[in-house]
Amino acid sequence: MTNYKVPYVLFAVALTIIVAAPLASARQHKAKLPKSLRLYVFDCGVLHFDNADSYSLKKEEVAATDMSVPCFLVAHPKGTMIWDTGIIPDTSFKPGGGLVKEGIATSDTPLLPQLAAAGYLPADITYLALSHNHGDHVANSNAFAGATWLVRQSERDLMFSEPPPARMARANFNALKESKTIIIGQDDSYDVFHDGTVIIKSAPGHSPGHQVLFLKLAKTGPVVLSGDLYHYPEERKLNRFPIREFNKDQTAVSRAAIEALLKESGAQLWIEHDINANAKLNKAPKYYE
Repeated sequence: MTNYKVPYVLFAVALTIIVAAPLASARQHKAKLPKSLRLYVFDCGVLHFDNADSYSLKKEEVAATDMSVPCFLVAHPKGTMIWDTGIIPDTSFKPGGGLVKEGIATSDTPLLPQLAAAGYLPADITYLALSHNHGDHVANSNAFAGATWLVRQSERDLMFSEPPPARMARANFNALKESKTIIIGQDDSYDVFHDGTVIIKSAPGHSPGHQVLFLKLAKTGPVVLSGDLYHYPEERKLNRFPIREFNKDQTAVSRAAIEALLKESGAQLWIEHDINANAKLNKAPKYYE
């Protein structure tokens, strides 16, 4: 896990934006957009597991049982998008830093200071997209309620259904209910900036409206961010499935479609929860382009 130290003043500023979000501050700060597409990777914690049984894998079949929890910022000449927002909300961190533990998750790196170190505040974010609704992907969603939310109707319906589904961290995303929202067709791709470089692809099964993100980076080449299409690389290699999929058959179809996309485009698949692969990625304020 990256030992990412951020000055406390950045944390205080970012947290103030979450709580108060004063319009004056938002007007005073204007992030500079890049001339070409960039991808920033943030360290948003670790999930600790003793085994991989829930993913139909034996402990000895996986290189590591723990999972990384990354968050991402896509910066485009026409705007910005946050993809996934972590498992521990920034509001759980105390001034001065230190490791925070919630359930099986730990993190010593709140998201918003990392975002600020890259030159952005929540008010600078044009779009928010979540791979899906599970708690390890939504923790700081309320910080981006001022952005336009890109979501499939089936996913939004589940997120705000009554009574709330078990183990759903609704308090971490409830502000999205009033966000400006673009509903993406259930089986459609959505070209975020209308130039083919940032495309949200449908991949249901893990959740009803699960989606992955295709990026066409000029220097790095095409990349697909997996959401939870896979959790471990061994899932992909051995064709195993989590035991609690929303719809396993849909997941199988989605995996086949994304594998075809990878083959056709030559894209790298970044399995978000692959802790060993994630450790090798450059973390913000460094970026991929």
